[in-house]
Amino acid sequence: MTGAAACLAGFSGLGVIVHGSSGCFYYPASLLHRQLHGTCITGEEVVFGADERLRSVIRDLSGKFQKMAVVTTCVPALTGEDVREILDGYDLIIVEAPGFLGNFETGYRAALEALEPEVDQDASGVNIAGLSLADPFHAGNLMEAERILSMAGFQTGTRLCADSFSRLKDLSPFTISANPDLPSGPGTRTGEILGMAETEKTLDNMARYCDHVDVSPVIQEARDAEARIEKVSDAFLRRYDPPRVTIFGGASYATFAATLLRRYLDAEILLVCSRNEPPSGPYATCVSTDLDTIAGHIRSLEPDLIVGSSIERSISPEAAFVGITQPLRGSVRIRPRPIAGIQGALSFMEETLNACTDMRRKDRSSH
Repeated sequence: MTGAAACLAGFSGLGVIVHGSSGCFYYPASLLHRQLHGTCITGEEVVFGADERLRSVIRDLSGKFQKMAVVTTCVPALTGEDVREILDGYDLIIVEAPGFLGNFETGYRAALEALEPEVDQDASGVNIAGLSLADPFHAGNLMEAERILSMAGFQTGTRLCADSFSRLKDLSPFTISANPDLPSGPGTRTGEILGMAETEKTLDNMARYCDHVDVSPVIQEARDAEARIEKVSDAFLRRYDPPRVTIFGGASYATFAATLLRRYLDAEILLVCSRNEPPSGPYATCVSTDLDTIAGHIRSLEPDLIVGSSIERSISPEAAFVGITQPLRGSVRIRPRPIAGIQGALSFMEETLNACTDMRRKDRSSH
C-alpha cells in the first residue's frame, strides 16, 4: 500500500485516496510528506460496508485534480468489498494494494502499471526513473540525474515518479534509473546511475543512441571523483584498520554500499541484508525485515560500522553508522542529498569516512 501511494503521490495533478482504516492513511501521509486523502473507515463500516464513505470522499474532491486514484488496503480486501464495482462509472485509477499482496516495490509497480504511461517516439530527452517519495535520497537523486544529463547535453524527460500527471503520456523512448529496485516503465532502459562505474557505462550506452551529445565531461568528473575518494581512503587506512560492516536496506542501495566499501576501504562485509530481494555480490547475504532476525545478526557479528536505518543503529549504538534507508531518525536532514551518481558516491564515502573516523577516535579516547 505504501509503495502504491508513493508512486501515485509523486505526480502533481493526481489526487490520491487511501481506502482503508485511519492507520493505513496516516502512515503513508506522514512518511511521504504529500497531501493524501483517506476514507478512514470505522468498525461499523467494516461490518456494513464502506461504499458510501468512499463515494462521499470522491464527491468532496471532485474537480480539484486532473484525475483521482484510489488505493485499496487490507480491510476492504479482506471483507471482500468490490471497489471496482462500487466505482463503476467513475473515471478513476484503482490500485489494489493490500499489504499481503507483496512488498513496497510490488505496490509501486502495480501503481505505475495502473497509470499506463505511454512512450512518444518523437519526445526528446531522457526519462529519470527510480524516484520514490519514501526514499530519503529521492530529491538529491533527481537533482544529480538532471545535472549529469545536462552536463552531457541531454534534456530531461519525464521523472518517474516526481513529475506532473500530464507528463505520463509523452515519455521519452530512453530512460536511466537512480534506483534499479524500482520499475522504470515502458521504453528502453539505457542503464543506471547508482555508482560511478555504472554511471560511466550508462552514459557510454546512451551516446550510442545519440550522436549530438558529449559524455566525456561526465566521465572525466567521475574519474576525478574516484581519485579523490582513493586519496582520502588511503589516508584513513594508513591510520586505521578496515571496517567490519553489516549493511541493511533495499537490494540495490545495499549492494552499492558494499561495493564501494570493499573497493575503497577494503572493508570486511560481514552481511548484506536486503528488505526486498537477494542482493548481488560476493558477500554473505540474506533477505529479512524481521526485527528479531536483524538484531540477532548484528549482535552475533558485532560490526564496527552499520549501514542501514535508525532501527539497526539502535541495536548497536556504539558502532559507526551511515543511513541509506528509512527510517532515519535522530538527525536533521533538510537538504537534498543524493546517493546516486557522482555526487552520491562522494557523499556516501564522505559520510562513511567521517563516521568511522569519529568512532575510532572515541575508541582511542576511551582507552
